[in-house]
Amino acid sequence: MTRTLARAGRSRPASARRRAVRDALFDQTVAEFFMRLAVREAQKGLGRTSPNPAVGAVLVKNGRVIARGHHARAGGPHAEVVALRAAGGLARGADLYTTLEPCDHQGKTPPCSLAILAAGVRRVFVGSRDPNPLVNGRGVARLERGGITVVRDVLRDACDRVNAHWFTWITEGRPHVTLKAAVTLDGRIATRTGDARWVTGEAARAWVHRLRDRVDAVLVGAGTARADDPELTTRLPGGRGHDPVRVVLDTDLELPARLKLFHPRSAAPTLVAHASSRARRFGPGVELLRCRRARGGGVELRDLLAKLAARGVTHVLVEGGAHVHASFLEAGLVDRVAVIVAPKLAGADGLPLVARRGPARMADALRLSGVQVERLGDDVLVAGVPAAEGRRGALAKKAGRG
Repeated sequence: MTRTLARAGRSRPASARRRAVRDALFDQTVAEFFMRLAVREAQKGLGRTSPNPAVGAVLVKNGRVIARGHHARAGGPHAEVVALRAAGGLARGADLYTTLEPCDHQGKTPPCSLAILAAGVRRVFVGSRDPNPLVNGRGVARLERGGITVVRDVLRDACDRVNAHWFTWITEGRPHVTLKAAVTLDGRIATRTGDARWVTGEAARAWVHRLRDRVDAVLVGAGTARADDPELTTRLPGGRGHDPVRVVLDTDLELPARLKLFHPRSAAPTLVAHASSRARRFGPGVELLRCRRARGGGVELRDLLAKLAARGVTHVLVEGGAHVHASFLEAGLVDRVAVIVAPKLAGADGLPLVARRGPARMADALRLSGVQVERLGDDVLVAGVPAAEGRRGALAKKAGRG
């Protein structure tokens, strides 16, 4: 769209340039409006399409939406095809808005680019570029060779956010990691006795369940599993919600078999990530996932994430506890931090958010960028992306740890 604006001001009388710029701004506003609808469609697939991306598509003709579609599950029809099928013959001459570049390869489904060409679509508006080596510009190139006008990067930031997890999986070979925690005003995740029920209120806990509904796996450490005995399921109103895979870190397979994690009332499996040479059974639906042992003890997190990625897990939600938070941060494996702050004080002897020695100078503290703040009842959500140095394991370096 920026190219359209740039061209609008070249070599024309002032009045004509103003009209051209106005028209270009109008076109951009219209394109962004319909792309937002496509983003909403894409969000319906979050947590359900892995290892595929979540994609939304909207078909527009004469300024009106004639069909919508989203990718609902891996192996099922892609968003563009769902929308084209819904529109039928009306798709000819229509504009297609899609949050991700259409695919151009044969996978479990035929290429979307060929379906778009066959439908007679007039223009295609694309949000995100597809970094998958099987696509990566080929879909757009195919459409343009077929005579379709393609407008790239429409509302790209919003479209990129929808598939941030999938981009990590494709480009880094590991799941995207979101670290989520609930803390008091003085930064404690539990009291001195380990009690953490409940740090936050009902609105914040409902937000957490909506987040679980959109991820592939949720992970806790052995300490959190013992202290809280969580189910790690998704509980949305009306019994709705997708249960993520549950992952618990138990290096030497010492957790008691009575924990709720090992007797889930859910079809989603529980994985016990360990580094032990011995065998143990926890119960039906519980699988042992052996990983390398880290030099400092514990499960080697990069190895664990690689194994989860191989299973098609693209987004992991890390929910505690303090030592697990520190381990992921020190390894530079946290892609996003979401901390819910409650208006409470737990005292200096409560459990901290990160159980590691910090830097000597505030200037060296790990900071977040792209910060978003949201009110959740009486609590406040603060979320952002660790700055570049944090992604390199700055917490360990600044504290002098190996």
